[in-house]
Amino acid sequence: MHPTDVDEELQEWCAALDGLLAAWGPHEGRERAAALLDGLLAHARQQQLPWRPAAVTPYLNSVPLAQQPPYPGDLAIEQRLSAMLRWNALAMVVRANAAHGELGGHIASYASAADLFEVGFQHFFRGPAAPQGADLVYFQPHSAPGVYARAFLEGRLGEDALRHYRQELSAQKQGIQGLSSYPHPYLMPEFWQFPTGSMGIGPINAIYQARFMRYLADRGLQATEQRKVWGFFGDGEMDEPESIAALTLAARENLDNCVFVINCNLQRLDGPVRGNGRIVDELEALFAGAGWHVLKCLWGSEWDELLARDETHAIARAFARTVDGEFQTLSANDGAFNRRSFFSQSPELQALVAHLADEDIDRLRRGGHDPVKIHAAFARARAHRGQPTVVLAKTMKGYGMGTAGQGRMTSHQQKKLGTDDLLAFRERFALPLSDAQVAEAAFYKPAEDSAEMRYLQTRRAALGGSLPARATLAPPLPVPGLAETAGFALQADGKSMSTTMAFVRQLAALIKDQRLGPRIVPIVADEARTFGMASLFRQVGIYAPFGQLYQPEDAGSMLAYREDKSGQILEEGISEAGALSSWTAAATSYSTHGLAMLPFYIFYSMFGFQRVGDLIWAAADQRARGFLIGATAGRTTLGGEGLQHQDGHSPLFASTVPNCRAYDPAFAGELALIIDHGMRRMLEQQVDEFYYLTVTNENVVNPSLAEADHAGVLRGIYRLRSGPAALPQRVQLFGSGAIMGEVLKAAALLEEQHGIAADVWSVTSYVELAREGAAQERLWRQGLKPAVDSALELQLRASSGPIIAASDYVRALPELVRAYLPPGRRYLCLGTDGFGRSDSRAELRAHFEVDAAAIVQASLRAVQEVCKAENACEQSRLAALVSMAST
Repeated sequence: MHPTDVDEELQEWCAALDGLLAAWGPHEGRERAAALLDGLLAHARQQQLPWRPAAVTPYLNSVPLAQQPPYPGDLAIEQRLSAMLRWNALAMVVRANAAHGELGGHIASYASAADLFEVGFQHFFRGPAAPQGADLVYFQPHSAPGVYARAFLEGRLGEDALRHYRQELSAQKQGIQGLSSYPHPYLMPEFWQFPTGSMGIGPINAIYQARFMRYLADRGLQATEQRKVWGFFGDGEMDEPESIAALTLAARENLDNCVFVINCNLQRLDGPVRGNGRIVDELEALFAGAGWHVLKCLWGSEWDELLARDETHAIARAFARTVDGEFQTLSANDGAFNRRSFFSQSPELQALVAHLADEDIDRLRRGGHDPVKIHAAFARARAHRGQPTVVLAKTMKGYGMGTAGQGRMTSHQQKKLGTDDLLAFRERFALPLSDAQVAEAAFYKPAEDSAEMRYLQTRRAALGGSLPARATLAPPLPVPGLAETAGFALQADGKSMSTTMAFVRQLAALIKDQRLGPRIVPIVADEARTFGMASLFRQVGIYAPFGQLYQPEDAGSMLAYREDKSGQILEEGISEAGALSSWTAAATSYSTHGLAMLPFYIFYSMFGFQRVGDLIWAAADQRARGFLIGATAGRTTLGGEGLQHQDGHSPLFASTVPNCRAYDPAFAGELALIIDHGMRRMLEQQVDEFYYLTVTNENVVNPSLAEADHAGVLRGIYRLRSGPAALPQRVQLFGSGAIMGEVLKAAALLEEQHGIAADVWSVTSYVELAREGAAQERLWRQGLKPAVDSALELQLRASSGPIIAASDYVRALPELVRAYLPPGRRYLCLGTDGFGRSDSRAELRAHFEVDAAAIVQASLRAVQEVCKAENACEQSRLAALVSMAST
């Protein structure tokens, strides 16, 4: 067909579509047109037409000028406030690096995001006093100075705090609030809510936070329907796998309470995000394909007049030909350069800007720097229903920094500015600063009764107060008695069970408690049946926001897979990162929602700290309270699974997180006591800590736990059995977790076959013992006590013989306590260093030399060495006596 014929037919189709829109009005006409196009596409597919709609829309704003709502604020005042914030944020970094050049900090990121933040602060972010409840905002971490700058104007941070940006320790010595580098709730527990400093952690946590808010509402625990989660992230950050890992979850569950704002300044740390492409197009296709509502905020109001006159769509075509590397170059140069490099591409473009001076072209802003365009996008995002929304806002990195940083490859590393650069910044944003104030990068704050300050305070008051602001107002939650929920474990009387089975039984009992039960959040990553939790499907149901829309295959079973809108279990599928993000949302609910919740996330221990360690650190930073249960723990308990399923190191990882308390219990009674202790610490005493507990799938004979041993279990060690007093030689055997059965076998063999008494100690936590020992050693180093006298040393001081520690983890775990043993004692550590294997437990334990035979061998060798040393000492003593007699 001739191209002319195609054009004529296209005009007819377009005219028909225009007629439909005109005939039915703006709203119904759009719906009918969309339905018509959907039907036409379906028909084309039936006809095997090899065509699909384009994945991206034109490189223009999603909200056209005709649909743009009036701006509700005073633009002039807001512009002045924004200028002050930009200056104070810049001054913080410049001053810090003038004093200490190694402190670092970032100027360019906030320079690009300032207007995005400010439109949110002035018109959208609801604070803690809002009737609907507070919104939750995940701030782009490199823009933290801008958030501090706003808190300074609001009176929440003093000038001394700004002077101590990234100088927390020196500030603390002076009794001053220092400012952390990025959002860190652990370091600033009344300010920051969410740690976002590790790239990719913010996006996935924001999505699961929005999902958890729906969970609270659907279970009738809290009305969260009117609250929003706003996430501000960088375009380069979207390269992180975690950033995009949960996009389909948000769409699948219709999380229209979630809004992402991606600051598309087109630059990463070293250069363009997509130099040879367009990151906005890529992100639009990604989010739209995942089911999100996509809004593009690309061009400022100054472009409206040009686009209105552009009847041939020359600008849109030019945008389509321009890659991000070129856009970055354009942003780094002035209007004259942009006229030569961009608008000279065609006669149509040249004609469109012929009436503009170079200075006018220089003032053609990107959409992310125009509050009017930002407000239009945010308003539509807030109003949208049925989908999560992403706003792709195009900005310039280092906006307003001129030749010192705007659009430069080195923008991200820019920490210091010369006086000329600072003066240029003052002129660019019309700041009321003298040359002397500029030269010293003085902070600026107008008088409290100024129009700007009154406006700032009024807007925040109208939206419910300042944020970010972290609170810990959740009332304590009572814990039921230990005997009620775990009497079976404390009085086990030799019953055979695994610690996993004991955990599930105790969890089921806790869920039945009228006060605590509704606040428990069981979380699994597609392994509930593996861990024996399928009975909870019927008891409390699996959370599903739309209920169960199908008849499950196992509907007639007692363990049927039951989904329910008010279900309690969070079954996250094969996503440890998602499950950990849900756990974090629940574990910090006491702060973010003023409602204490108690999450238990159970997972293959190998896929906990190892796979999502960064998320666990973020949870620790956020002061999480809850339980992480590392199941099938130890390198030899999960027999046939092999190398990547066998965990020999997770307690070591846990030991590095200061507010994580790690235990490796061997018996049901120990586990029950630790869980009860942890609940009382976190829910009743409201201590900001969380617990990592290992459990195994191996059935073992469980002794009853005497009350006298409770303190030792929690401290980290207690004597499980004593060897016969009559035997002449003695060893001390340390056992824990999965390997305790081998230790008990070894003790019996030593006594029955070798005549050596064996005291067996259950070490429930090498980590706790090491921390206590280090704390006592520090007091000794500081001269505050005469000797270290660790709890471990004091407990073992009356014992005798060498000490043999056997662990199902690497030897480095029992080595943690070597420094805190009684002086002079022989200490041998047996562990599972190396790669795992696929075989039976017996073969694996023999291979790693942690079975009873290896423990006996080590004990005999150590006893032999002790005897040899004792004999040598006796011979030396006798020789000395003979020598004295002869003289």
